[in-house]
Amino acid sequence: MTRRILTLLILICAITNTIVNAQHRPLTRAEKSNYTETSLYSDVLNFIDQLQAITPHMRVETMGQTADGHNIPMLIIGKPVPANPLDLIYDKRSVIYFQANIHAGEVEGKEAVLMLMRDILADENPEFLDQFVILVAPIFNVDGNDKLSENNRGDNGPREAGIRYNGWNLDLNRDGMKQESPETRSLMNRLILRWDPLVLVDCHTTNGSYHDEPVTYLWGMNPNGDHQIIEYMRSKMMPEIDKHLEKKYDVLSIPYGNYIDWRKPETGWGHTSAEPRYIWNYWGLRNRFAILLENYSHADFKTRVQGNYYFLRSILDYCKTHQSTLCQMAANADRRVIQRGLNPAPTDSFAISMEEVKLGMDVTIQGYGHEEIPNARGYRRYRKTEEKKIYKAPLIHHWNKKAQVRFPFGYLIPLKDPAIIRNLIGHGIIVEKLKTQITVEVEVFMVSELKPSDPYGRGARSYQGHYMNTVKGETKIIDKTFAAGSYFIPTGQPLGNLAAYLLEPQSNDGLLLWNFFDRYLTAQWNRRPQPYPVYKLYESIKMAKSTIHELK
Repeated sequence: MTRRILTLLILICAITNTIVNAQHRPLTRAEKSNYTETSLYSDVLNFIDQLQAITPHMRVETMGQTADGHNIPMLIIGKPVPANPLDLIYDKRSVIYFQANIHAGEVEGKEAVLMLMRDILADENPEFLDQFVILVAPIFNVDGNDKLSENNRGDNGPREAGIRYNGWNLDLNRDGMKQESPETRSLMNRLILRWDPLVLVDCHTTNGSYHDEPVTYLWGMNPNGDHQIIEYMRSKMMPEIDKHLEKKYDVLSIPYGNYIDWRKPETGWGHTSAEPRYIWNYWGLRNRFAILLENYSHADFKTRVQGNYYFLRSILDYCKTHQSTLCQMAANADRRVIQRGLNPAPTDSFAISMEEVKLGMDVTIQGYGHEEIPNARGYRRYRKTEEKKIYKAPLIHHWNKKAQVRFPFGYLIPLKDPAIIRNLIGHGIIVEKLKTQITVEVEVFMVSELKPSDPYGRGARSYQGHYMNTVKGETKIIDKTFAAGSYFIPTGQPLGNLAAYLLEPQSNDGLLLWNFFDRYLTAQWNRRPQPYPVYKLYESIKMAKSTIHELK
């Protein structure tokens, strides 16, 4: 057989395999319906089954069960697929996690991640898998997904979508800290604590201000997170992904936000949430790279899915060329938190409140004119006109510490409350138990006022099943004896910032705010609140203690 004939046969086989692969590639329900419908839970499971049939590079696990008892599928994609996270200890590959459908009415991410994984895996030599293991939760909020209605969101397609909440009527994207829903506990146990992804991308849909960019995005913004990671994402990583998305895939994007004043769009473009109850901010607080993707709901459904698809691919493109930098930055961030906690200086601080400020840079928005909608109730509402306008506005996407407290060596808790300790351990925070009694100088927070919050000035109301607390008081230095069996939470650990966030009494997203300590702060017959039963230790001391991994 001549070399020319052999080459021709190889080419024919390659073309034939390509055609066969293309014919056997599964389609999402969005693709099959010409983007008039979104995938049901059964569609997602069927798509995953079909995907497994064309690739050896994917394993399917169950992340956990939902409030209504449904299994949450989790895809593990790699070449080879690691049997468990321990396989990666001596492996150069990093882990990237794509999460979709946390709000089941926001469906672009669900379709896009399935399409992207299909297209990566259908290639004979799958792109990216030499450097990354990709984890995917395509339908995180299973409970809400199939509760379809055309009235659930009012986006520009599909015809019907699911609801925002899970089976317990809780918003999973408000559960990062309290960890009440089984879905978020499963996310923590089966994915975050096991795989520790370097990058997390959380896919959402937004409405609000009118503009032509179909993709908007944010990075982890909480100022108690690692400042070097925040600055890197803000000034380098996300701007480069933005440019790459437009240059390579012809998709426009801008940072997520809204006009500060619809009447004067040039006043500023900003966002108002930095609390770690939101999953992407929570992930940033863990010293990792967190990206929020908000698809713009006024674009048509197909445009939104494709924008989501190419944004995810752009993230992979960026991570592929900057993997070593990202890994080193994450390791350095862990090291900085540990070192600060082991020897905190009196000037080391933790923010208990924060404010959004201008970044010193502008954003260009492909927008529209606005006109006010008459409203008899006095609320100002606006709609877009057909006049296209380009606005240049200051970017208000930086959070400064507004009020702060001193950062401690650790926290001592004399309580035997399993809910509190389980929450801390559930986050992966190191919790230790004293083996012997100690007497030390600590700071105690003397509560003078405890009441439900009233964020909108219309009276206290339940939020995610809680009347969130607001607290006032003052600190006092005392000598206190802690019995053997008391708990010690050191801040000299990678999650030291998260531990402080959960345990500081005036934290804007801590366990006191979410009612974990209510029974200890308000005794039955006492009108005056009791001291906060978590004590701050500033000086490093030697203690006989053991680490606990679970409560029996």
